[in-house]
Amino acid sequence: MNITLRELKGTGPGYYLLLAGLALVTLLGLGAVWFMEHQGHIVTGMNNQIVWGLPHVFAVFLVVAASGALNVASMASVFGKTEFKPLAPLSGLLAIALLLGGLTVLMLDLGRPDRLIVAMTYYNFKSIFALNIFLYSGFMGFVIVYLWTMMERRMNRFTPLAGLFAFVWRMALTTGTGSIFGFLVARQAYDSALLAPLFIALSLSYGLAVFLLVLMLACRGSGRPVGDALMARFARLQVIFIAAGLYFVLVYYLTNLYFTKHHDFDNFILLDGGIYTALFWLGAVLLGGVLPLVLLLHPRIGQMRRRIAACAALVIGGGFAQMYVTIIGGQAFPLVLFPGQQVSSSFYDGVVNSYSPSLPEWLLGFGGVAVAGLIVMLALKVMGFLPERLDDAALRMSGTTPAAATV
Repeated sequence: MNITLRELKGTGPGYYLLLAGLALVTLLGLGAVWFMEHQGHIVTGMNNQIVWGLPHVFAVFLVVAASGALNVASMASVFGKTEFKPLAPLSGLLAIALLLGGLTVLMLDLGRPDRLIVAMTYYNFKSIFALNIFLYSGFMGFVIVYLWTMMERRMNRFTPLAGLFAFVWRMALTTGTGSIFGFLVARQAYDSALLAPLFIALSLSYGLAVFLLVLMLACRGSGRPVGDALMARFARLQVIFIAAGLYFVLVYYLTNLYFTKHHDFDNFILLDGGIYTALFWLGAVLLGGVLPLVLLLHPRIGQMRRRIAACAALVIGGGFAQMYVTIIGGQAFPLVLFPGQQVSSSFYDGVVNSYSPSLPEWLLGFGGVAVAGLIVMLALKVMGFLPERLDDAALRMSGTTPAAATV
């Protein structure tokens, strides 16, 4: 008996209501882009000091989560964890959708989206931004091929190879995203090679959290059972991923404390940064890390679906807080233009830069999330990315070998 992948059938009013809500948020995001393009970025909270605002927080989170969402498929194809094979197609779909949502925000936040043509035709290979164009497009291509090998029975023998290439490229993608900040040596907040492994570690928990919420929502809405043993396995994985993320955050700040020139920045984020300090300790560490870590350690966690969903939501919220502190907080801390020298002028020297995101920025960010949601919902409706059954009995009987999708 094989696990059969089926599209969503008999969707009720709830499905179309959610679909309409996501479409509305997408339209509001496009309207925000139109408003900012015609009025200028003066209507945003960004300025000469903070040039990457809230939309970049959404975009980077979505890109990092896209990388992590592919982990479920990678564990099945690359690491031989056969219990995850029935969910590998959903994992690949989420990776593509989240990446497209993040890139949509990035493209529309450029100020001149049409200039993307220049970025795609003229390359400065010394720029990490140029290299990331190859990483994004390559990741998309590898995951599409990976999905094809999984869902076309004749191509199943190539799935392990395609999965390996997708996994390696996924690591390169997250490394490149972290290196965007790590290579900015002019800012004390970013000048660290640890940002690349930190982003990789964070992607694990962010991607799995998004995956769990989508899986539970889709299965609940379509009446498909999910086994307690499978959910318990996911909960244990999330505990490991959260712990890994907290560990690398700790190493990052401890490393900064080792270098005297970074002491002021560490003091700013950890103690005297106001909103950034609060978001770091309360959002990223406590609510997004320690609390879900403790809650998921319950011995019967597989039966506690609401707790798992709440912990996934906390991890996502903590992830946004972590990205906000990293991106916005790193720019808010004043630049050191002449190390070892005292500089005084009327142009923000030594002044913590202020930033307050505007409504259009919020709408654009949520618009990117809505784009990812629309892609997932429409794909689940027209193609078989989700197994008919995921209860423990069905997985034991099937040998966890997904059959070709029925469209």
